[in-house]
Amino acid sequence: MFDTKDFYFQSYSEWHKAITERCKIDLTPEYIRSRISALQNPKDKSTQEFRVKYGEQYLLQVIEWFRQADRV
Repeated sequence: MFDTKDFYFQSYSEWHKAITERCKIDLTPEYIRSRISALQNPKDKSTQEFRVKYGEQYLLQVIEWFRQADRV
């Protein structure tokens, strides 16, 4: 699996910049909450694929980054 240093994003600021600037996604409360819900759903196909590709630890980190964005 991946070591944490191999993750694409190493910090919230890197992740946030990529989502908002590179991907041009508006992190509205509705979007954030829908992504958290999907990422916590073990039956969601994209979540299953994410977990296989990046592992449980990184999945949990991305969920936490969405939660952090929701608090801002």
